[in-house]
Amino acid sequence: MREIHITANDAGRRLDRFLRKYLPGASLSEIYKIIRKDAKVDAKRRGESYILNEGEVLTLYMSDEVFEKLSRGKGSFAAGSQKNAAKAKRTFRIVYEDDEIMIVNKPYGLLTHGDLHEKKDHLANQVKDYLIANGAYDPRSEKVFTPAPVNRLDRNTTGIVLFGKTAASMRELGRMIREDEIRKFYLTVACGSIGRELHLGGSLVKDEAANKVKILESGNGKDVETIVRPLRLLSFGNGLKATLCEIELVTGRSHQIRAHLASTGHPLIGDSKYADLGAAAVNRYVRERFGLSTQLLHACRIDFLGKAAGSEVLGYLAERSFEAEAPARFKEVLRGLSGK
Repeated sequence: MREIHITANDAGRRLDRFLRKYLPGASLSEIYKIIRKDAKVDAKRRGESYILNEGEVLTLYMSDEVFEKLSRGKGSFAAGSQKNAAKAKRTFRIVYEDDEIMIVNKPYGLLTHGDLHEKKDHLANQVKDYLIANGAYDPRSEKVFTPAPVNRLDRNTTGIVLFGKTAASMRELGRMIREDEIRKFYLTVACGSIGRELHLGGSLVKDEAANKVKILESGNGKDVETIVRPLRLLSFGNGLKATLCEIELVTGRSHQIRAHLASTGHPLIGDSKYADLGAAAVNRYVRERFGLSTQLLHACRIDFLGKAAGSEVLGYLAERSFEAEAPARFKEVLRGLSGK
C-alpha cells in the first residue's frame, strides 16, 4: 500500500492525469484499472475525472514491486536519484523572478522544449536546473509537478518566455493568455516599405507537405490576428528597403507572424521559408553582408493588463510590463541596415 498526500502543486488535477504522471510506466488501460480497483481518495472510490484537492490522501493498494515497476518511466523521479544527471548549461537571461513566476530571455538557436533530436539542452531543462540549484524546486519532493513554460518560441526566435514556478501560477498564466489579460509584442525587420499600421486577420491552415502554414481570408483553419506597427524605414544596398516593426500578437499560432507578414508581401528579412520572389534581393544582401539566413524576430515585451488584478494568485502583476533586450545579433543587423 502507498499513501500519497496531495499538495498545493498536485491539487486541481484530474485523478487519471495525476496518476499518468505519478506512474509513468503504466499504460492508459492500467491507469483506468488502478482507478477502478486499486485506488481510493480519502478512503472513497473516485472516478477518473475526479479533481484532487489539497490535503486529501490518495491510497494505492499495490505491492512495492508493482509500484516500483509502474513508477519507472521517462521523467520519473520516483524510480531513482537525479544527483548525477548532467545539467544543461545556462544560456538564458532572467528578466524577472519571484516566488510564483519567472520571465526569461531565450537566446537564438535554443529550443523552448526538447524534441526527438535534442532531449537535454533546451530552455525548459535549463530553467529547471537553475531552480533546482537555487532551491526553488525539489523534484524529489514533488510527485507530478515540474516548472514549465506557458508560451513557446521557435528555435531561432529570441526573447520572452513565461514560466510558472507553481502549479497554480502555471494555470493562471495559461488562463491569462487565453482570456487576453496579457499582451505580447515582438520586434522584427520586414522586407519592403510599410507606411502605416496594419491590422491583419484571416484563417491559418497547415500545409503539412511543405511544413509551413498559410493565411487565408476565410476557411476552416484557426482564426489569427496580428497588428503591425512600422517604427523605422530602412534603406540600404542599391535601392533596397525594409521596415523595423513592432508586432502585437493578438492570437498566438505557430509561425503566425512570419506567415502573416509574408501574406502582405512583406516577409521577414532572412526568412527563406516564407520569402517570395520580391524578397530575394533583400535576403541575398543580408546573407552576404551579415550571414543572416533565418528570420530576425524577437519577443521584446509583455504587458499584464489591469483586468489581471482579478487573479487571486497573480493579481499583483496587473498593469506591469516586462521587456527583454534584443540580442547583439539583432542590433548588429539593424545598425548595418541603418547605415550606422
